Amino acid sequence: MKKVAAKNFWETLPRPFFCLAPMADVTDFAFRTLIAKYGKPDVMWTEFVSVDGLCSKIGQPKLLPILRYSDSERPVVAQVFGATPDNFYTAAKLITKLGFDGIDINMGCPERSISGKQGAGSALIKTPKLASEIIAATKAGSGGMPVSVKTRLGFSKNEIETWLPVLLDAQPTAITIHGRTRKEMSKVPANWKVIGQAVEIARGSGVVIIGNGDVRDLADARQKAEQYGVDGVMLGRAVFGNPWLFNHRVTIDQVPLKKRLQVMVEHTQLFEKLMGDKPFEYMKKHFKAYVVGFAGAAELRAELMATTSAKEVAKVVRSYFLQKD
Repeated sequence: MKKVAAKNFWETLPRPFFCLAPMADVTDFAFRTLIAKYGKPDVMWTEFVSVDGLCSKIGQPKLLPILRYSDSERPVVAQVFGATPDNFYTAAKLITKLGFDGIDINMGCPERSISGKQGAGSALIKTPKLASEIIAATKAGSGGMPVSVKTRLGFSKNEIETWLPVLLDAQPTAITIHGRTRKEMSKVPANWKVIGQAVEIARGSGVVIIGNGDVRDLADARQKAEQYGVDGVMLGRAVFGNPWLFNHRVTIDQVPLKKRLQVMVEHTQLFEKLMGDKPFEYMKKHFKAYVVGFAGAAELRAELMATTSAKEVAKVVRSYFLQKD
């Protein structure tokens, strides 16, 4: 039985706060469980889920596993995407029943399968009226649970001066701004100067502003929060191979190699236990991140990429340390 979610956890967060970015096929239940154990962020997000799928009798059973979470992750936010307001309303009611602390609307995904074919994600920047309707429908279905938005600076160009006021008028509780346009994808550095401008635009609105993009670690996040005035900072890619990213007491450089590889094995065991519906191949992108920057890393990585189970991964790691000894 899930605990009853707090009405508005955003009000109780420290300033600045630090949160985990939602990344499809990366920040799954297994990885979030590991992160919560070794370095819990102030807020956690699920991978995004289609509201259309959640409203489908066929799709819902397939997608509900993506929304698994544990109380160790709280506050935890469910992220959804789509382009149909009615489905956001229905999905919000479901997510409220599941006991989440918040619901986040993805208005930033640049993938063509999302923004092109479905008119969702970053494509909503081009349809501000629809974006406003989606926020209103989600709030109506959320039963008072806070609704937030994750977006970009613009679609083909920087549109923060016109796009952000549209979102602010719809009054979500929080807005995460990724410092690139959809057109820029990840090809250019994140523009934190424009994120700082967004903070000024939002000043006095009461909406929480979170900056996102090219944040290396907690020290970098603190520096950016101070320089640009955001309420919080979202970190994403830096968490690859580093469950200690949000740990205020230790950095990855302070973790012995043996411990890092033991935690990689633990991660693999959790993946196998909790994510049995996903192919083992999804775990292998993490091996590349854990196994880097030390003598013999390339050879060990090659062995790990040939494994097909957590048991095999543990055996390869044991063998590596036996050879070293």
